[in-house]
Amino acid sequence: MDGPSWAWPFTPWRNVAAGLSAWRSRMNFKTIHDIHHCFDHALQPVETISSGDTRCFDIQDASGGLIQKESQADILTRLPHDALNPVCGPLFIEDADPGDVIEIELEDFEPGAWGWTGLIPGFGLLADDFTQPWLKISEYDSESVYFRDDIVIPFRPFAGTIGLAPAEPGQHSIVPPRLCGGNLDIRDLVKGSKLYLPVQVRGGLLSIGDTHACQGDGEVCGTAVETGMKATATIRLHKGDRILAPMFDMPPVERDQSLNEGFIVTTGVGADLMQGARDAVRFMMDRLVKKAGMEEEMAYALCSVAGQLRISEIVDQPNWVVSCYMPKAIFKSTSLKAI
Repeated sequence: MDGPSWAWPFTPWRNVAAGLSAWRSRMNFKTIHDIHHCFDHALQPVETISSGDTRCFDIQDASGGLIQKESQADILTRLPHDALNPVCGPLFIEDADPGDVIEIELEDFEPGAWGWTGLIPGFGLLADDFTQPWLKISEYDSESVYFRDDIVIPFRPFAGTIGLAPAEPGQHSIVPPRLCGGNLDIRDLVKGSKLYLPVQVRGGLLSIGDTHACQGDGEVCGTAVETGMKATATIRLHKGDRILAPMFDMPPVERDQSLNEGFIVTTGVGADLMQGARDAVRFMMDRLVKKAGMEEEMAYALCSVAGQLRISEIVDQPNWVVSCYMPKAIFKSTSLKAI
């Protein structure tokens, strides 16, 4: 797609390299297309793989393809909950047993062209404040997400959901994260990262889904820039290497344009971390609305796709500090940078 006139020029060799990378992934590694909508160790695996095998996952967006580029906001009130957040798999990892660890090395992401961000009634950090549906479609390329004409966010793809089957029997919702992974929504699980998950059942039963074009820490409105994407991962088994919860290695960041111009930071201070998070986000939204003339829904969504919630202080009882960081570099107008 053609970006706005102020966007930096595309670098042709990067686009060619990305295309070649995606082509090699499709040619060299089997692609997993099968999807399911829950974690359950009774699910039949689609394939048994060995440690060191690489697979490409053909991932649908969080709506399972129900939201289209021309969709209107009311579709968010009609999404069937049992069809959301589809994941690819599960894969049975040979010789994996409870007490072992599965490593998922994220090798590559093949971008799509557009994604959506939605305010879903009853969902999100500020669900009580936003009771009506709201939908934003954003186009993107291999460099940038064009969230608004004057707001451009670096393209930073990752898979929000990577998990193994839990030991407890029955069907478990994909929405909450668990000790064996799941809907972690960790924005740093980008290309080059290695996620480690504790195995709870024989074979592990690995599933991956919920790809995002970009997301802020916290994903506060409940959605990022949701998009379908192909993700390539290498899976390895570590026998007897017990861990209690997910952990990951993150690669060095070669270039993060969001750090170029610093941040605008708001805080929430009080005795409850959840309330502090709400207060920090509301504070940031207030600045965006008052100083930049942004509608509340857009401000909330922007905090979700680009803001970064951090616990700044948690030892000086009885009050703690949660901060909301907004990178100035995403704003293309001077008025937005000065909120």
